[in-house]
Amino acid sequence: MPKPTWPSEQRVFEGVRFDVMAVGYPRRGGGEQRREVVVPADAVVVLPVLDDDRVVLIRNERFAVGETLWELPAGTVEEGEDPDACAGRELTEETGYTAERIVRLTRFYSSPGFCTEQMTLYLAQGLAFEGQNLDETERIVVEPVSWDEAMAMTADGRICDAKTIAGLLFYAQFVRGRG
Repeated sequence: MPKPTWPSEQRVFEGVRFDVMAVGYPRRGGGEQRREVVVPADAVVVLPVLDDDRVVLIRNERFAVGETLWELPAGTVEEGEDPDACAGRELTEETGYTAERIVRLTRFYSSPGFCTEQMTLYLAQGLAFEGQNLDETERIVVEPVSWDEAMAMTADGRICDAKTIAGLLFYAQFVRGRG
């Protein structure tokens, strides 16, 4: 998706993973409001479901929050990369699994109050393990869990990553058991 354009904008920070733009937008009563907007690349999140109905979760060490989180595999869409291809790449890199089928389920904004990142959720099925191919900075452990355990982890707060909660609950509500 193309990034938005604003009536006025100025790059105030250029980073490796994201830029920060100071943008102006019209106020209802006239004039212009200034806000900072984080502008990263878009991303994908993959819900891998094994044939025995277990969900492939990862334990991902997250430097920014100082915790290791339960997550679905996810990653950044590289410039010029098709999101569908990115989903397969990230699934294999982070979990070691390849998929016979990867289906796009929905898309959502991760934090639209200050960030342009759009995430696309995929369902991966027909999984076969081939081996992880982690980036140098990634510290990820793969842990398949039963569907019931994944739901319990979501309910009791062990899963506190928003994209993972969104992915699991979307699948539970709109896909699972509807054949």
